[in-house]
Amino acid sequence: MYVCEHHSSVELKRLAKREKRAATVRRLQVVTLAKQGYTAPQTAEVTGVSRRTVQQCVQRYNADSLAGLKDRRRGGNHRHLTAAHEEQVRQYLDRLAADPHDGVRRGMDLRRWLEEQFGVLYSLTGIYDLLHRLGYSCLMPRPRHAQANPQAQSAFKKTPWRRSKISRANTPTNASKCGSRTRPVSASRGR
Repeated sequence: MYVCEHHSSVELKRLAKREKRAATVRRLQVVTLAKQGYTAPQTAEVTGVSRRTVQQCVQRYNADSLAGLKDRRRGGNHRHLTAAHEEQVRQYLDRLAADPHDGVRRGMDLRRWLEEQFGVLYSLTGIYDLLHRLGYSCLMPRPRHAQANPQAQSAFKKTPWRRSKISRANTPTNASKCGSRTRPVSASRGR
């Protein structure tokens, strides 16, 4: 394996002793062993990493020197919309909420709208995360009918119930009237 002459083996060992991160120390050890003439499988066996990892460490060191051995930024939750786009989404949702005739809003509807407006495809979970981040909740109050009469509804709630005539009380029976007579269960358990 070819290793560039950015640092000597002694310098790499000294840097490894000062390094606090274990992953970086292991990468420095890999490069040091490769510099001393170890093959990739031998280096992998000594350091406890795979052969491919050894090759990647040496390749990163050759390309970027010590900076190539540092931890790289990992993926994560990247926002798909800019702050201006999120503000447009907020205005759109507020406009929908003000219109009682627009019907029920669902996450799938917002997902379609975002794809049409901004060309961004969100998962349904991502839509609910976006709503939460914008200060909305997933649950909505029950929709109200456009022709509902609030006074009639409150008057209906205030009127007491009128019960129908109470039917005569049920008469309990002692035993089953159909089929053959059977012994009670408790009688057979006593034996």
